[in-house]
Amino acid sequence: MIRIGVVNIDTSHPLAFSAYFRQGDRARYAAVYNDSFRGDEEVEAFIRNHGLDKRCATIEELADSVDVGFIQGVNWDKHVEQAQPFIDRGKPVFIDKPIVGNIADCGKVEALAAAGAVILGSSSLRYVKETTDFLAIPVEERGEIVNVYATSGVNDFDYAIHAAETIGGLLGPGAVSVTCCGCGEVGGARSETYFVRLDSGQSAVYNLCIGVWQPFEVVITTTKSTYQYCVDTGIIYHPMLDLVCDAVKTGAPFIVPVPDITESVKILLAGRISRERGGATVALAEIPDDDPGFDGAAFQDHYAAKTTKMYLR
Repeated sequence: MIRIGVVNIDTSHPLAFSAYFRQGDRARYAAVYNDSFRGDEEVEAFIRNHGLDKRCATIEELADSVDVGFIQGVNWDKHVEQAQPFIDRGKPVFIDKPIVGNIADCGKVEALAAAGAVILGSSSLRYVKETTDFLAIPVEERGEIVNVYATSGVNDFDYAIHAAETIGGLLGPGAVSVTCCGCGEVGGARSETYFVRLDSGQSAVYNLCIGVWQPFEVVITTTKSTYQYCVDTGIIYHPMLDLVCDAVKTGAPFIVPVPDITESVKILLAGRISRERGGATVALAEIPDDDPGFDGAAFQDHYAAKTTKMYLR
């Protein structure tokens, strides 16, 4: 049984992940460290309702107690720091989406992985059944992918990462540049459309609807036809969690290298810069080293103000 130590229970993910794990016998949430906005009442409810052994006073204590760390706080600017105690002990760590929020932290997590750290993540959209089913169709039958179109809603990073990870899951790495094609607004919903060019000659488009939740729709144009699917959110986490368990239990390589995951972050960083520059094309390689990225602390404050006490339900 894989023992999971969770750092912060900010979102619904620990609830959903734990519910899935408890259907089988591969993994369990075993301990928690919390220094975020969830109060003691919610933390104790999670421990009680999901069979955890204890609440730890430090991340170091947590890392000593478990087989793998799950970093699940919404302030992505703390993710590298929070992952370090697990890495220092030679233990794998899963970093929930978005893995990091700026170009400097992309470099840090890439360097840790290159030095041997086992870092798993990040968005479940990269691993969904609909994508793997499509990729399982022989190329001779479906054709080579020419373009991928992916949608997301809510915001331009924490949710937009799902669209970027969908693109990465289908096309792999190799994004070169991003162009903000245009924005519009109707009834308080803001639409933003971005074009991604890859070094393979393939391309992608992601469309965000800021302020409104949207289904994750995917349209794939190939050299032979056009395919479309909507991701089933009822089982959205299962394939990723199974792969995480495989990596922890067997030592098998995780299917996605860290630079592929951080490329998704860089796509959104370049897209944001392009939007700010009025639609100028921005190369991923030219994102400034001092670019501030997306503000994790501000997002945490926003999220905390909007959320409910979901752990008490």
